[in-house]
Amino acid sequence: DILLALQQKSPVAFDVVAVNLDQKQPGFPARVLPEYLEARGVPYRIVEQDTYSVVKRVIPEGATMCALCSRLRRGALYRAAGEIGATRIALGHHRDDILATFFLNLFHGGKLKAMPAKLVSDDGRHVVIRPLAYVKEDDLAAYAAAKGFPIIPCNLCGAQENLQRKI
Repeated sequence: DILLALQQKSPVAFDVVAVNLDQKQPGFPARVLPEYLEARGVPYRIVEQDTYSVVKRVIPEGATMCALCSRLRRGALYRAAGEIGATRIALGHHRDDILATFFLNLFHGGKLKAMPAKLVSDDGRHVVIRPLAYVKEDDLAAYAAAKGFPIIPCNLCGAQENLQRKI
């Protein structure tokens, strides 16, 4: 929504294509996002990749799934970006995500590191941007409620009880 608003006022012309990864989680409401994007007139692409089964098979019960799931998702997004000729990949990480990552890295990794607002991939082919990097999660939740955005739950990310991020 914010990128679409910026697109109308920006002195730099850019296109927006929504890309969503259908990870084949049981009960995933596959039609919710396409119906919303079609109603808004936003071009989109749904990437179907069964990362759910891979994560459930590879990660032992009770262990944190986040690292593997994140890498599989990122790979799928990079591949889709290359296929559609995208020069930027905009992710929805917000200020609270970035701060949580910073503190996890500090306390559990012993390094001062967070997710940057702009990141160039190791091979230089992709640029990841986080336009919401300075926005509070509470503000985003209020905005989403006010705009009536469809919310699609995830049974992997953040759903585990033993996550250091949650603690």
